[in-house]
Amino acid sequence: MADWKQISGGLTRIAAGSRTNVWGVNSAGNIYRYTNNDASPWQQIPGALTDIGAGADGTVWGVNSAGNIYRYTGDHDAGHWKQISGGLTRIAVGSRTNVWGVNSAGNIYRYTNNDASPWQQIPGALTDIGAGADGTVWGVNSAGNIYRYTGDHDAGHWKQISGGLKAIASGSRTSVWGVNAGGNIYTYTNNDAAPWQHISGALTDIGAGADGTVWGVNSAGNIYRYTGDLPG
Repeated sequence: MADWKQISGGLTRIAAGSRTNVWGVNSAGNIYRYTNNDASPWQQIPGALTDIGAGADGTVWGVNSAGNIYRYTGDHDAGHWKQISGGLTRIAVGSRTNVWGVNSAGNIYRYTNNDASPWQQIPGALTDIGAGADGTVWGVNSAGNIYRYTGDHDAGHWKQISGGLKAIASGSRTSVWGVNAGGNIYTYTNNDAAPWQHISGALTDIGAGADGTVWGVNSAGNIYRYTGDLPG
């Protein structure tokens, strides 16, 4: 993994909102936040989740094995998490105002910023989703097809982009990453005619931040931070 630095620890899902907002969950559902110190990289946060999303502005959401949805309320709150009504299996956070998820049936939901009526269903069917700080949203379906959200003004809502991925992350319009069923890693080129550049390594989940930060985990639970965009 020439372009990746292994960070100690073990996770099954990872989310990167920015260099300073990286979160993950392990196979037991334990929740960890990156400390920005590789010598002691992870702080455990109370709770149990199976997927997590982290935004560039510090926003964090998660879902548990029952599909319950939680928003992180901060360390000053003894409970740490506030349950939001609804049911999701995957969640993605670009910012406080750009939170998306999919449920076990593949239905797609966008957070309304109103806890009283929190979710607006968006047409389509996806199994994983990525949301950026700038409003960018990408998703993949059960067949591995890749879609970019084109907005509510477009009757189709989604534009298919060639390629095949199993997991996708979107930090911004220019920071979109994914992994396929074989563990191969790809980054979006910003050119739909030749959309994906293969990056060396093998991962099963990936997180991409608005500032270009990228983290991933592999099938063994090993954790990696991308160094390929750094000088030297």
